[in-house]
Amino acid sequence: MIIDLVEVLPNTISCRVIANQIAKSGTSVGANYRAVCRAKSDREFVAKMTIVIEEADETLFWIEIIQEKKWADYDTLNLIWKEGNELTAIFVATIKKVKTRLNDSKS
Repeated sequence: MIIDLVEVLPNTISCRVIANQIAKSGTSVGANYRAVCRAKSDREFVAKMTIVIEEADETLFWIEIIQEKKWADYDTLNLIWKEGNELTAIFVATIKKVKTRLNDSKS
């Protein structure tokens, strides 16, 4: 959905800058999550998942700017924002569970 969004954004200087940023952060979420799935340890999992969360949050930031500037359809942006928030919540819950497991194993 991020790639499709970038393709329909206005072709202005400021919008191109933000389109470039959201294309990078939005696609980075998937690429980095793929790396999370190949983590060799819980510590590596946490480190990689932290990057996924940061990229997802950055993507939400760019969506909010695009909404404020009214550069794209509100319903489309709202759908992307909701899905991004849901994914971020899942990522955060997952990392908390793994961190709890790491802390419990220290005891």
